[in-house]
Amino acid sequence: MDDKERDAAWEAAWEDLRGRVAACRRCGLCEARTNTVFGQGAVRTPIVMVGEGPGADEDAQGLAFVGRAGQLLTKILSAAGIDRESVFITNVVKCRPPNNRTPTQEEMLKCADFLEAQLLLLRPRILVCLGNTPLKWLLRTSEGITALRGRWFDWRGVQLFPMFHPSYLLRNDSRQKGSPKDLTWQDVQNLKARLDEITKRKGTEAN
Repeated sequence: MDDKERDAAWEAAWEDLRGRVAACRRCGLCEARTNTVFGQGAVRTPIVMVGEGPGADEDAQGLAFVGRAGQLLTKILSAAGIDRESVFITNVVKCRPPNNRTPTQEEMLKCADFLEAQLLLLRPRILVCLGNTPLKWLLRTSEGITALRGRWFDWRGVQLFPMFHPSYLLRNDSRQKGSPKDLTWQDVQNLKARLDEITKRKGTEAN
């Protein structure tokens, strides 16, 4: 199979996955949704960011992280020199839980193979967990985001990095040293440094 055929097969698999997400009726979340939220951004990227689930704005538009939390995430990434359009952003569940509640274990199980398939196709070098839900789901840990944020973990050969969810920062506005916003600024700079390492290494290997 040459590169052109390989790219065509990848595109077909990606669009098939998108279609299966759009048509999904595996759990009760489908009953009240306006749109499924597959995720969006670059598909040739070293970074995939995973949140919990869509909110009201995301459900209305069918896009991930477009509400206030998403706008804050864009600003945080931009301040560290990371273009949001250069990463792919998705969620553990693809439909909005009522009143933005945390998805249940059953709902996450029903949706799990969609996220698995996305990660298999995207093959990121860095996987950023935004908040408790994706962190606990992917690492299978009972420890929370406060204890684990800012640390690097290995997840199936991928570098996993937990950060606070931007909605948590909206509820905790302090910028004092040690505050969630201060810690997130440290974390996103850590993320950018690791991204630069990977990019530099890739460039060296190509020469």
